[in-house]
Amino acid sequence: MTTHDSAGGTPPASPDSRTIRRWQRYLANERLEERVYRNLAERRRGEDREILLSLAAAESRHQEHWISLLGEHAEKRRSADLLTRCLAFLGRMFGSVFVLALAQQSETSSPYDEEEAASAEMAADERIHAEVVRALAARSRARLSGNFRAAVFGANDGLVSNLALVLGVGAAGVSNTVILLTGVSGLLAGALSMGAGEYISVRSQRELLDASTPDPESRHALADLNIDANELALVFRARGMETREAEARANRTIAAAKNKQAPRLPNLDSEVDRDELGTGIGAALSSFCFFSSGALIPILPYIFGMSGLPAVFLSAGLVGIALLFTGGVVGLLSGKSPGPRALRQLAIGFGAAVVTYALGLLFGGTA
Repeated sequence: MTTHDSAGGTPPASPDSRTIRRWQRYLANERLEERVYRNLAERRRGEDREILLSLAAAESRHQEHWISLLGEHAEKRRSADLLTRCLAFLGRMFGSVFVLALAQQSETSSPYDEEEAASAEMAADERIHAEVVRALAARSRARLSGNFRAAVFGANDGLVSNLALVLGVGAAGVSNTVILLTGVSGLLAGALSMGAGEYISVRSQRELLDASTPDPESRHALADLNIDANELALVFRARGMETREAEARANRTIAAAKNKQAPRLPNLDSEVDRDELGTGIGAALSSFCFFSSGALIPILPYIFGMSGLPAVFLSAGLVGIALLFTGGVVGLLSGKSPGPRALRQLAIGFGAAVVTYALGLLFGGTA
């Protein structure tokens, strides 16, 4: 059990009701975080599972600290704070990457540094927990960063570009048929462009990786190299090694080849994980589908026959909700607070829409 008298502040001898409620909230947070880590551990294997169980055990130790301070008041159950409840909810509903990203934010914003009743050990635990969760979250983000990146940014582009297009054309005073045709054309043109761009981007990155990967057939020449001339060292130096280190590495590699140990010529560059890139077709399809889904939202009111300002307001409102969601998701996955990222996304999207709407009014008034 973590005690409060060995490392940290000195708690009040007779805590008031406000202090008791705050400690009860800390206890509730620790209990809920322990459950979240244990639930995540049930979905993992190997080292990840052991790490998550260790985090859960640490949260259990922290509970004992607050139970010791609260005494009989520990029996009263309180709700955890909003961030911790969101953490538990996402743990039940979505994949672990969302949970770990939010857990990183929760651990980073721990109040124990400022809480006089929390021990220094507990505050240090929370800081280290944040780094542990950051590392686990990075692994999960890497698994999503290929096709998922194309999906999220494809949806964002569809939302912003088609809202701006529809509002700009609508402000010029054209008919609903023209607005709808413009919106559908923008959807198809943008989705095809995004899909083609993602395919070319991913294929190009993979081809660059292939060009930088050592030829596997070169290992057959190693056994016949002159160890005194040691030209293999030039390869290692070309890939960034210091001269002495390159020569030592080359000697070991050639010796292994002469002893029939089938060495390989290592790639010393910092490689990008191919799994993180995704596939060209997968990225293209994700980008096409999600751009289309995003671009469809601004034209929904016009599809259902609305017109004028009601259609404009409803279109902007639907897009605003979607922008808040996608911005929040990006913020969450980056390990940052989702609120500011969601608002930033909303401001950027609406900024572009306002500019095109104003231009539509201008050109419509001069036509």
